[in-house]
Amino acid sequence: MAEAGTGFLEQLKSCIVWSWTYLWTVWFFIVLFLVYVLRVPLKINDNLSTVSMFLNTLTPKFYVALTGTSSLISGLILIFEWWYFRKYGTSFIEQVSVSHLRPLLGGVDNNSSNSSNSSSGDSDSNRQSVSECKVWRNPLNLFRGAEYNRYTWVTGREPLTYYDMNLSAQDHQTFFTCDSDHLRPADAIMQKAWRERNPQARISAAHEALEINEIRSRVEVPLIASSTIWEIKLLPKCATAYILLAEEEATTIAEAEKLFKQALKAGDGCYRRSQQLQHHGSQYEAQHRRDTNVLVYIKRRLAMCARRLGRTREAVKMMRDLMKEFPLLSMFNIHENLLEALLELQAYADVQAVLAKYDDISLPKSATICYTAALLKARAVSDKFSPEAASRRGLSTAEMNAVEAIHRAVEFNPHVPKYLLEMKSLILPPEHILKRGDSEAIAYAFFHLAHWKRVEGALNLLHCTWEGTFRMIPYPLEKGHLFYPYPICTETADRELLPSFHEVSVYPKKELPFFILFTAGLCSFTAMLALLTHQFPELMGVFAKAMIDIFCSAEFRDWNCKSIFMRVEDELEIPPAPQSHHFQN
Repeated sequence: MAEAGTGFLEQLKSCIVWSWTYLWTVWFFIVLFLVYVLRVPLKINDNLSTVSMFLNTLTPKFYVALTGTSSLISGLILIFEWWYFRKYGTSFIEQVSVSHLRPLLGGVDNNSSNSSNSSSGDSDSNRQSVSECKVWRNPLNLFRGAEYNRYTWVTGREPLTYYDMNLSAQDHQTFFTCDSDHLRPADAIMQKAWRERNPQARISAAHEALEINEIRSRVEVPLIASSTIWEIKLLPKCATAYILLAEEEATTIAEAEKLFKQALKAGDGCYRRSQQLQHHGSQYEAQHRRDTNVLVYIKRRLAMCARRLGRTREAVKMMRDLMKEFPLLSMFNIHENLLEALLELQAYADVQAVLAKYDDISLPKSATICYTAALLKARAVSDKFSPEAASRRGLSTAEMNAVEAIHRAVEFNPHVPKYLLEMKSLILPPEHILKRGDSEAIAYAFFHLAHWKRVEGALNLLHCTWEGTFRMIPYPLEKGHLFYPYPICTETADRELLPSFHEVSVYPKKELPFFILFTAGLCSFTAMLALLTHQFPELMGVFAKAMIDIFCSAEFRDWNCKSIFMRVEDELEIPPAPQSHHFQN
């Protein structure tokens, strides 16, 4: 019975929505008919005459106050709309209208059940758009203590946002903790340390975990009963405590590398023990998964330390060994670290081999993949490329391939070229990036700008061809050319990831909303009326009365411009122009 009642209400609601959507003209004429029928009881004609008489008695000061107030209010609305658009990228009035008025007027909710009737292609596109709006861990992220904090000490600016650091804390809790941490006091302390917001509290907790571990690490076991001979057994130290100290307390890369080496010694022992016990139950399996994540993270950061300290070949070897040992852990994107190190060694053949494996249609793309592929193809022709010669003879096959690769990369992330061409200033990359967003562009250009400069003519080729990409992308961005449509969520996420002193790059450039243009026009028009009314009160008063008479008089159909100017002449007592005697009969 309840289901029947609910179904009836849904049908009634749908009928009302349909009537408002398609029969609004009928409703409009019904309202006009009711007004016409009730014109006598409502005394509409008398009220209009009264209003007309009242408006005719108004002085010019009233019109000055009215237009000035209208200009002030519209100006305040314009300022608020502009501020809201600059901060959130949308119009406040438009957002309120869509959110609250559209459902009342029959708008369709995007999350309604009707969306289930869409085609499979649209569903795949929506899923891809959602996945592209996901925030990813930056595979080339810097060290907080040795790099981010040093920037803060020098400039006084915070390079990381609270949102970015909060995401890092969630990552650490996911990778470095498990349900059985309460069984080991040091791991229990570190589980709380990863949730701390204060950096000093986290560092103090890491030291406390190491001290507790040191106290409990010596377990006395008698070798022979009732004997004074004892065996000292060393328990494993807390690897995650060393990780936190290396990331946040170490002030140089060398100090961080030393701490990571201690973490490697502790983490490798835990990993080997948990590997033997992983099949004994779900608890041991969770521990092994945690120990695997810890070991991979330590080895990757050690390779990055070697890369920072100039031992690039050693870093490449460590990354290759890590990818062979753990081929299924693609969430760390170690291949992007490997590509950057190989480009530093100018081992372009090895770079091409890595791209052949990871630049696959079934794998998620990144700016590193797309722009590195474009750099390799540009390298083959950039040293001899000339735009004047290309315009005369046309592009060769190799040049066409290079241009297409650049167009492909620019379509994936259109923010990168401005940083590579140094049209925008770089900042320190965040710890998390949004693929196809400004944050990813900063992270890529920060490490790869030197590689583009090293290839002669590569930046010149990019400068001459990158803007041609936008002529091939459909507008508006309902569908892409080589990739899925550019997601609309990048600007909001990038504003959360990037510091406030950085001007976020926005693509596509959003046109000013209608309400901003409308309020700007209204403010300008009313301000002009206020100024004219103040300077020429009598003339503007005559025009205002004439306009009121046009709309309120019963004879407004026969009114014309000549009658308006005749009334102006009468009010201002303008004498008639003298007649010339040369034309008198």
